[in-house]
Amino acid sequence: LGHHADDQAETVLLALSRGAGLPGLAAMAERFDRHGMAFGRPLLGLPSAALREWLQAAGHAFVDDPTNTDQRFTRNRIRAVLTPAWDACFPGFRPMLARSATHAAQAQRLLDELALVDLAHTGTPPCIVALQSLSRDRQANALRHWLRGQSSGAASTAQMAELLDQIMACTTRGHRIHLKVASGAVVRDGERLRYMASI
Repeated sequence: LGHHADDQAETVLLALSRGAGLPGLAAMAERFDRHGMAFGRPLLGLPSAALREWLQAAGHAFVDDPTNTDQRFTRNRIRAVLTPAWDACFPGFRPMLARSATHAAQAQRLLDELALVDLAHTGTPPCIVALQSLSRDRQANALRHWLRGQSSGAASTAQMAELLDQIMACTTRGHRIHLKVASGAVVRDGERLRYMASI
């Protein structure tokens, strides 16, 4: 894939503007697998200007996407307004943001490993009593990991807080859980939580 250092910096800034967690702040991976295929982004370390200079020096034509200047899109406003301001205040900021993205990706991998340990304890779908034995932060981490496998969307901060409150309040057989999360709902089904894809 042809993403470069400017794209990576914009992705981090876009994630920050949305209040993203570690998965968003990790931005774009240099290499990833999807549907049995390996993808790479070999140009992530190179600024757009360096790529343009090389193409021009080599006599290669290239195309600028005309939609890149349309400031109705947040990424384009970041490119037109925020990136020049960062350049003025913090010259060479792109490698610093890329390094932060790398640290975020590493931290997310550790959280994913911890989630697998905790989900081995709670089972999948998760057992409510087993979840209650974990700290609130570990509950949230395990549930986020579990939900990523159930839904194409992510639980909002407010949805996760409400779900955690309901889990801790679930001390009787009659306690009902039915909360909108991402594009579906998390419900209590006996001693376990289940995700329903649509409500």
